Amino acid sequence: MDFYKNKEMQLEQVLPLIVEQLALGKTVRFYPRGVSMLPLLRENIDSVVLASVPPALKKYDLPLYRRDDGQFILHRIVRVEGDTYTCMGDNQHIPEPGVRRDQMVALVTGFYRGDRYHRVTEPGYAIYCRVHCAVRSLRHLWRRGKNWLRRHLA
Repeated sequence: MDFYKNKEMQLEQVLPLIVEQLALGKTVRFYPRGVSMLPLLRENIDSVVLASVPPALKKYDLPLYRRDDGQFILHRIVRVEGDTYTCMGDNQHIPEPGVRRDQMVALVTGFYRGDRYHRVTEPGYAIYCRVHCAVRSLRHLWRRGKNWLRRHLA
């Protein structure tokens, strides 16, 4: 089932339909909004394929979850801590600890980068996840240094 980007709807409105489709073992194509998952997912260009959440999630999985305030988030698991997870967007440097299993709505099993489909099981994607997470703090320092130079040398 596809929710096309030209039919903009609030996720809250279609959540029952999404949950129903996932419960039937189907997948749902979804166009995430925002910049927190850059450079992997670009708003209004890329989409993800969602499937039901398996019993066990692991590091680097990409779940769609709902915060206690009702906000839907699509961020990567960067740490598994017993019954909770620490998640973070690829374009962020502040982790969100304490995400619970009961907050998980769906799991990304693949994504369309433009028109090209990629499975999360591809070796190239696994390398991207590991390298991107490993250099996260270096990227943050690089950005801070670049912003400092821009402010002081402008």
